[in-house]
Amino acid sequence: MGRRIDLSGAEIRADPGDGSPPIFLPRQPAASPLLALDIGGTLIKLVYTASCGAEAELRFAKFERRRLDDCFDFVRAQGLLGCNGTTTGPSKENMTLKATGGGSYKFGDDFRQKLGVSLDKLDEMDSVVSGANFLLQNVPGAAFTHMSGKRNSIDISPDNLFPYLLVNIGSGVSILKVTGNRKFERVTGTHIGGGTMFGLAKLLTGCKSYDEFLQLSQKGDNFVLDLVVKDICGELACQKQGLSTSTLASSFGKVITSMKKLADYKPEDLASALLSAFTYNIAQISFLVASLLGLRRVFFGGSYIRGHKSTMDNISYALDFWSESQMQASFLQHEGYLGALGALMSYGDPRDENLNLEESQEENSHEAAGPTDVTSADEHNDSNIFPYLLVNIGSGVSMIEVSQYTAFILFIICVLALLSAKNNLVR
Repeated sequence: MGRRIDLSGAEIRADPGDGSPPIFLPRQPAASPLLALDIGGTLIKLVYTASCGAEAELRFAKFERRRLDDCFDFVRAQGLLGCNGTTTGPSKENMTLKATGGGSYKFGDDFRQKLGVSLDKLDEMDSVVSGANFLLQNVPGAAFTHMSGKRNSIDISPDNLFPYLLVNIGSGVSILKVTGNRKFERVTGTHIGGGTMFGLAKLLTGCKSYDEFLQLSQKGDNFVLDLVVKDICGELACQKQGLSTSTLASSFGKVITSMKKLADYKPEDLASALLSAFTYNIAQISFLVASLLGLRRVFFGGSYIRGHKSTMDNISYALDFWSESQMQASFLQHEGYLGALGALMSYGDPRDENLNLEESQEENSHEAAGPTDVTSADEHNDSNIFPYLLVNIGSGVSMIEVSQYTAFILFIICVLALLSAKNNLVR
């Protein structure tokens, strides 16, 4: 059995705003290191233990997946192949590293050939949840809010942590309902995530890295391309209807009536519009899922966020707007390393010995995701269509719950509009 990590007394001693600072483990023996990886669709994330004087600490590193050889060089240079407690014999050929993510399958042979190690592949969602729970239960200050440029740490009692919604944003987006340790359900997700946004960014702006894209967005103005409510209704009409003039109505909506070509737009403005479009959309999906499940605590993680202030502000604003201030977005320190953290936690855990993915998935508690529609088929007939959801897709998308009363009001409005049009024609 491998060596288990002692998490007691874990703390962040550096400025938490400085990227991914080390996490000190004062009771962890500062002996040979342990390493775990999360090999995703875009990035390889590494979490490993290292000596810091008489103490040990968790350190973090990441590489683009296309730079796999750089990752191998880093592992060798840091001496991370000397993990005792993870070998089954004296030779490193018998060494096994904990790994999660789809890339752990694709690049398993590369690790064996280049580093002489095997990858013990762990369930990705189980690792992400374990990583999030580790931070929330063991590391003070690991959770925080970020609104209007202001960061505030939040203290969460481990006794009052569950349930919560975990929105993990990477190349795609996974949304998980977490009800305990190793108890969660992947409720839904979307393939339109960070990978989609960065793919479009490369085509539209020519940026070569995600960090370059974020820097571009910081300098741009999304309102050059985005259509806001004021552009549709006018400022006076907005005031009469109680609408904010700056509310986003349609991402890239101004391009429709513009005579400009792509080359006429600044890369900075294109990047800013892309970031706002995807970030607001992910936040709204998160709000809808949380509402369906009756959850008010929502944590956001994943490499999409990168500690980027505008990204976090946009998520916070959108969740606050859609929930009418009933929900608050919370973020996690080391948000991009949740999977790797969870994989590292599995060292020495007897529940993970010889536990394959199928068994891991069976062990997780899959509770009901939300209220079940128990309406009988007989009730869904032509004589009883109410209530229903009307999804109106124009420059933007509006969703309206239509009851009999709502339908009657809409009918009256339509009749009045027709009468007005008729009178205008007569004149």
